[in-house]
Amino acid sequence: MAESESGQDKTEDPTDKRKRDSREKGEIARSKELNTVAVTLGGAGGLLAFGGYLAESLMELMRLNFSLPREAVIDERSMGIFLLASGKAAILAAQPILVMLFFISLVAPVALGGFLFSGSLLQPKFSRMNPLAGIKRMFSLNALTELLKALAKFFLILMVGLMVLSNDRQALLAIANEPLDQAIIHSVQVVGWSALWMASGLLLIAALDVPFQLWQSHNKLKMTKQEVRDEYKDSEGKPEVKQRIRQLQRDASQRRMMAAVPEADVIITNPTHYAVALQYDPEKGGGAPLLLAKGTDFIALKIREIGTAHKVQILESPALARAIYYSTEIEQEIPSGLYQAVAQVLAYVFQIRQYRAGRGKAPDPLKKDLPIPPDLQRDG
Repeated sequence: MAESESGQDKTEDPTDKRKRDSREKGEIARSKELNTVAVTLGGAGGLLAFGGYLAESLMELMRLNFSLPREAVIDERSMGIFLLASGKAAILAAQPILVMLFFISLVAPVALGGFLFSGSLLQPKFSRMNPLAGIKRMFSLNALTELLKALAKFFLILMVGLMVLSNDRQALLAIANEPLDQAIIHSVQVVGWSALWMASGLLLIAALDVPFQLWQSHNKLKMTKQEVRDEYKDSEGKPEVKQRIRQLQRDASQRRMMAAVPEADVIITNPTHYAVALQYDPEKGGGAPLLLAKGTDFIALKIREIGTAHKVQILESPALARAIYYSTEIEQEIPSGLYQAVAQVLAYVFQIRQYRAGRGKAPDPLKKDLPIPPDLQRDG
């Protein structure tokens, strides 16, 4: 089980952030064996596919260079001309195989881990120049693994090579009795098939190396429980900071709520534990009363104090105050089930205003048993 520098066991799978950071640093799973197999198989396949054309082109090139005319032998400039033409012909002959290997060398490295360009890999790291660190890497588990893979590749290719040579022994001996043109083409075919079989032997090494590289990369990224907690704090924010932000948001919301209390038409109380401030303006919204402020205990006391200071009518109706408090949010209209009860309260408030203005008689006391639906009732 892997351990961190602090001595804690790395038992937790890497988080998505850990994987992204590792990828940005260029630390992803790569398999050199997979690249080697792909390039070797591609080269052997290209030799089998285009070997005949390559052999014929090279034989034609040899005939051209071994049958020079007399004028070319005498002319000193002919050497450069023939050399340039021979190089061009050789490149054109090998071009199909070279193009195939070029594309394979581009695709094979990204087959495991995908394409990645990281600028951090180009930066010099002086820690790699530390001889003690180099000695430590020489005797590490990774170095031992690479040594075992190298020995396995050597013996595997040796065994496959001996088997191929033993199987093709008669064909190799028969080449000596064939005409030159046929012998050259036959030799290319034998070399191509031999390379293909030996490269196929490396498939076993790659099949073992790819899962190992994936496991090693995953194991390297594992985290301790403390690292997971620290990353969560960094990404989500420290709890005390988030709590402080929420507190500031609540304070700002309460200040806005208290600033709206003077605009209320009525404040309904419990009378001490609950207080809700309502405003009724039929020209706004859907024409239903709007909740401007609500609170319990200390906040309820502040609502009553502000209402008293601004001469807002304060009425006691415990059941209605609790029903509005639990069913309605700030700056929202009251539910339809409370329309009738609130309408009686507002009618009473408007009658009191008319009476105080000298334009009507004193209203009857507000009913204590206001109609509140059972689903909106709350116990004190």
